[in-house]
Amino acid sequence: MKTETLLILPSKERSANLETGSLQFIGNATVLIRFGGVTILTDPTFIHRHERVSIGYGLHSTRLTDPAMEIGELPPLDLVVLSHFHGDHFDQVAERELDKSLPIVTTREAATALQRRGFRQSKPLDTWASVAVEKGEARLRITALPGRHGPPFADLLLPDVMGSLLEFHSPQAQPFRLYITGDTLLFDDLKEIPRRYPAIDLALLHLGGTRVLGILVTMDAEQGVGMMKLVRPLRAIPIHYNDYDVFKSPLTDFQQAIDAAGFQDRLHYLRHGETYTFRLSRQAAA
Repeated sequence: MKTETLLILPSKERSANLETGSLQFIGNATVLIRFGGVTILTDPTFIHRHERVSIGYGLHSTRLTDPAMEIGELPPLDLVVLSHFHGDHFDQVAERELDKSLPIVTTREAATALQRRGFRQSKPLDTWASVAVEKGEARLRITALPGRHGPPFADLLLPDVMGSLLEFHSPQAQPFRLYITGDTLLFDDLKEIPRRYPAIDLALLHLGGTRVLGILVTMDAEQGVGMMKLVRPLRAIPIHYNDYDVFKSPLTDFQQAIDAAGFQDRLHYLRHGETYTFRLSRQAAA
């Protein structure tokens, strides 16, 4: 059953730009999304090169890159969308420096862990449940989509993970749909996404081919191409690659696989700190 809750954010703006939005790639799966005066941060990780995060069961991963900015350099945030509670998606810097009053939309498991750490506005979403966000004139909906962090025999040892669909609304335009895959592998439940949402404008693909004890737990190049074939986004941006030493499938592997599949015109690549701007399509006149 699909359920929806309402989140109303305080606003001081009298008017907002509801025609365009932007995504700035901070690094790993951390992206700064802006639309209509709403500022969203995804999967916040801000440790630096050579520093480590815990990935559970006494295992650690070392960062190979630096984030494009520090938490103190971010603009004022309205909310966080967190795919799951792993150290390379919510690290010790985020826990220490993020405002504890920020709403965090995430899995039920992650919300419980965050609330224990003082993030009292953590908002759990079950799969297919949504939160409608309002700030001034801006309207958007965040829906939790299926995700599975590993193969069936290993999934019970891994945290629950969700994909996210962000739908940005404007009275004069069609909704813009942004799909963030989260740290999922391809599995049958994902087939329901294109049935419910056949028109995805942009996808952020969590890649990297992460392997823990030899087990694949995030999409590699081949699975990334499979995701493109499944959800058929108009455009896609790869993220979550080359940033940690547990990532075994480099971006170059994905680029080669995308070219071989003939999807190169749909891909847009961002370096750390670079920004992608999107525009809502105007509705056809009646």
